[in-house]
Amino acid sequence: MAAVVVVAQAVSADARPDSFADLADEISPAVVNITTSTVVAGRTGPQGIVPEGSPFEDFFREFQDRQDENGDRPRRTSALGSGFVISADGYVVTNNHVIEGADEILVEFFEGGELPAKVIGTDKNTDIALLKVESDEPLDFVEFGNSDTARVGDWVMAMGNPLGQGFSVSAGIVSQRGRSLQGAYDDYIQTDAAINRGNSGGPLFNMDGDVIGVNTAILSPNGGSIGIGFSMASNVVTKVVDQLQQFGETRRGWLGVRIQDVTEDMVDAVEGLKNASGAMVTDVPEGPAMEAGMQSGDVILTFDGTDVKDVRGLVRTVGNTTVGKAVDVLVLRNGDEVTLSVTLGRREEAEGAVPASQPVPSDEPVTKQILGLTLSELTDELRAELDLDDKVDGLVVTDVDEASSAFEKGLRAGDVLTEAGQQTLDNMSDLEDRIAEAGEAGRKSLLLLVRRAGEPRFVALNLEE
Repeated sequence: MAAVVVVAQAVSADARPDSFADLADEISPAVVNITTSTVVAGRTGPQGIVPEGSPFEDFFREFQDRQDENGDRPRRTSALGSGFVISADGYVVTNNHVIEGADEILVEFFEGGELPAKVIGTDKNTDIALLKVESDEPLDFVEFGNSDTARVGDWVMAMGNPLGQGFSVSAGIVSQRGRSLQGAYDDYIQTDAAINRGNSGGPLFNMDGDVIGVNTAILSPNGGSIGIGFSMASNVVTKVVDQLQQFGETRRGWLGVRIQDVTEDMVDAVEGLKNASGAMVTDVPEGPAMEAGMQSGDVILTFDGTDVKDVRGLVRTVGNTTVGKAVDVLVLRNGDEVTLSVTLGRREEAEGAVPASQPVPSDEPVTKQILGLTLSELTDELRAELDLDDKVDGLVVTDVDEASSAFEKGLRAGDVLTEAGQQTLDNMSDLEDRIAEAGEAGRKSLLLLVRRAGEPRFVALNLEE
């Protein structure tokens, strides 16, 4: 027993590094501090005007003149961040928010000296920026590693310029993988290595000295590190950096569909659907998917040979696919699997559409209560109030029973039901027919396509309530 305990203790000791000093010495020269400066306008607010002829006019004029000597002059503000060199010829990676709007960018090196930098390209979606400095000598640099091999519990080391204190090292572990904050392309590594303001843009290293993340954000109630930091995974960053280096901008693949996750309650409602995975197509506007024959109600099962688990995974996979590539997309349609060949467009060229606003109807025409919903057939008045295109047909939700499943699923007054059971709705009878058909087929729920402010989504409602 004693021998077993000794061996176990030895293994545990070997698992934790005695020191990070050798690794820090090796990679520190490639980590940089970034100082940005921006010229901002002088004071532009009210100037303390008094009525002409007032006894205080001379006094305020003298006061205003003194203020104008300093207050109205443009002034320069500065900010600090971190970054790292990725090539001997001077390419530097940092966060976009570190350098956004800057007039001047200075890169300070670990071993002393600084160089001005120019922006090669930025990507707000992943908060990554690529800079370039010109140096007479080759620069020390670090390489990206494969973030997909990082495991929860692995040791990591963060480097940067926290709170403007200069070069600093902190260590911790990978707390979790695949975190998402708010972006469609997010893939953050969560770590408890101390990350503070000023660390933004700095590298997160594995124990081989490879960059597996770019330190971007912290979760904190007080602005300081509480052991919850986020680094954008290197496998996302490398694709962005390659495109910025080649084109000065990102070029992401675009499928051209609106989609939502498949939920458990949709499995029974969609013919042929075996489990709650894939991406449900809610709308197919003009674009690559429409040209390939994709339809609303299709469930995307695989994309370019890769299984689709959810919307987030599909968006990232499509975005990482080369613009102009023809890919096979396997969809489930009316119980059958159909393979479509889609030639991807470019997402950046397709972005920018703004949905029309949708006021809630104030007048209630003849209505009917079904599945906890008070519904009305579309009238010209309702169509005008909802700002609906003449091509849109369906039933308008005028009220929702708060005790119903429909309310729990998020349906509200002003929503428009355009499909039921993946068939279009023109009138109340169509919906009643779809409910009857679902009951005859032994289904416990009915799939509805709901539009709100022009945005479609599928909702499965329980028919047994």
